[in-house]
Amino acid sequence: MGKLNIAPTKSNLLTLQRQLAFAEEGYDLLEQKRQILIFELMSRLERAREAEQNAIDALQKAFAALKDASMDAGSEALDRASLAVKIDHQVDISDQHLMGMKIPRITVKTEPVGIQFGITGTTASTDMVMKSFVEVLPILAELAELSNAVIRLAQELRKTQRRCNALSKIFMPTYKETITYIIGTLEERERESFVIMKMIRDRLEQTVSGSE
Repeated sequence: MGKLNIAPTKSNLLTLQRQLAFAEEGYDLLEQKRQILIFELMSRLERAREAEQNAIDALQKAFAALKDASMDAGSEALDRASLAVKIDHQVDISDQHLMGMKIPRITVKTEPVGIQFGITGTTASTDMVMKSFVEVLPILAELAELSNAVIRLAQELRKTQRRCNALSKIFMPTYKETITYIIGTLEERERESFVIMKMIRDRLEQTVSGSE
């Protein structure tokens, strides 16, 4: 690891020491952030897996109901019946804040499933199809929210990890080596100055003794 190209002076030494202390404090904060991000990521990742399985199960149930309805009433009858369905579902997207980043929060408000089909042309299985697919919507919203959160947390974790690595493996070692070099240089200068002053004092003493 190289050192900075900077003059070995006391003022530069004090400046580097302050900057190193600031970098070490920043590294500690980034490390705390990294640990929190890991915890949040693993927590949401586990929940996302559960939500994914719940979505798969709910969709399998819904498509199974659709298959049964198609066998009872026929696919053309279901297509015609679906055109008359009027249900107003609401999807709300808001932001939740975590460690300086925004994570979308997705909620779905489904309208209660009422009577949508006439007596003729469809069967009770048609109502079951609609009910099953409506029940899937909140599950898909939860899965979308968690999947998006996992992606954003993973991206933020990688960014934070890169900053931690830059500080711990490049910035701080370079500053520490430069500080060590400056301290050594200043100490060497002090020793040289001490030797020179001692030589001057000895000569002065010899001169005074000779004149007497």
